[in-house]
Formats: sequence, C-alpha cells, structure tokens
Amino acid sequence: MRNLEWQRYLIAFIITGAIFGTAFYVSARLDSARVAQVQSTEDKISTDILSIETQFDLLDQVSCESLEQNQVLPSEINTLAARLDATEKSLGDDNDQVIELKKQYSLLEIKDYLITKQVEDRCGKGPTTVLYFYSNAGDCTTECTNAGYALDSMRQTYPQLRVYSFDYDLDLGALKTLIAVEKVGNDLPAFVIDGKTSYGFTTLEAFESQFPEGSLATTTATSTAASTTDTK
Repeated sequence: MRNLEWQRYLIAFIITGAIFGTAFYVSARLDSARVAQVQSTEDKISTDILSIETQFDLLDQVSCESLEQNQVLPSEINTLAARLDATEKSLGDDNDQVIELKKQYSLLEIKDYLITKQVEDRCGKGPTTVLYFYSNAGDCTTECTNAGYALDSMRQTYPQLRVYSFDYDLDLGALKTLIAVEKVGNDLPAFVIDGKTSYGFTTLEAFESQFPEGSLATTTATSTAASTTDTK
C-alpha cells in the first residue's frame, strides 16, 4: 500500500515537472522569437535610414515630394515599439538584452527624428513630431502609463503623427545629448511637441490641446480616408 502511494506521488511529481518544464521551454522560445522579431525590424529600419542618408548625400537636387514619399514610415517605428514593449514586459526592463534593444531602438528613433527635421528645414514642411520621455524607475508610474496609452491612441487616430518615446534614464550618450539639446528636465513624463516642451499628463483631450492649431488636421483626414478604404 505504501509502495502504491509512493508511485502515485512519483507520477504526480513527474507530471508536474513535465508541465512546468514544457511551460518554461515554450516561454523561452516565445521570448527568443520576440527578440528576433525586434532585431529583424530594427535591421529593416536601419537599412531604410541609411538609404535616406545616402539619398541626401548623393541626390541633393531630389524633389521634396520624393523625399517625403521615401521617408522611414512611422508604421515601422510603431511596429518596433509594440514588439519592444511586449519583449520588455516579458523579460523585464532590467534584462540586459532588453536594455541593448532599447538602446538600438532609441538610436534609430533619434536618427529618424533628425532626418525628419532635415526634410522640414529643406522643404518648409514636415509631419508633427512628439518626443516623449518616460521613466521605469517608479517615479512616474501612473502618469507615464496613461501618457503611453494616450500616445498609442493618437498614433492610431493620426497615422502621420511621428511619436518618439525615450527612457529618460537609459545610459546612452546620444539620448543624453538629445535631452540636453532639447533642455528636457527630469520632471516626467515630459514631451517636446514641435519644439515646445511640456511636463505632466492629465487627459488625452488636454494633451491634444497642446498641439499647434491645425497640426493634426491633415493626419485626421488621412486617417478618415484610410478607414473609408478599409471598410470597402
């Protein structure tokens, strides 16, 4: 009788171990797949940015229309942001691999932002841009979370709006330089909307009111047109 109970315990232990082992293996594979997806998207954006830089160097007389059509698409940046966010939540924001991915992502964002400004300076117009600075240090948990949701909503409502998100505490020289150039303090969340800095977040409506009048009109029209096309 005692041997039978032992066998039952042993079988239960083996089954439990197998379940946990399988779950751990699947989780590890999913985490690895997420990281690979982020790296793949980063590689694509890097190639696009290099292509645009080369275009600026070699085709100085190219039309502004051509430059605007060949910019790095915000959707690619947004896709990378979503994948990186999922990876960070899965592996943790203190994971070494996640930190390196965030550094690469931040560099790509800064480069895309600078190219966008080049187009604006040369052609006299450009998309509305938002630099968003947050922290994972626990000093702006609620406000930063709400601001992140609001910006995600605005990305969907205004497809041409370019949102660049940065971890204020990330140890990256280029990011520290950007913070210094834009004169962004550590009162987070912080935003730079078309060159104007603001701090704190309350509601989406109040946040949208900080944008220059008419700056979101074109993107709203684009969004509406896209929605009409999608429903056909």
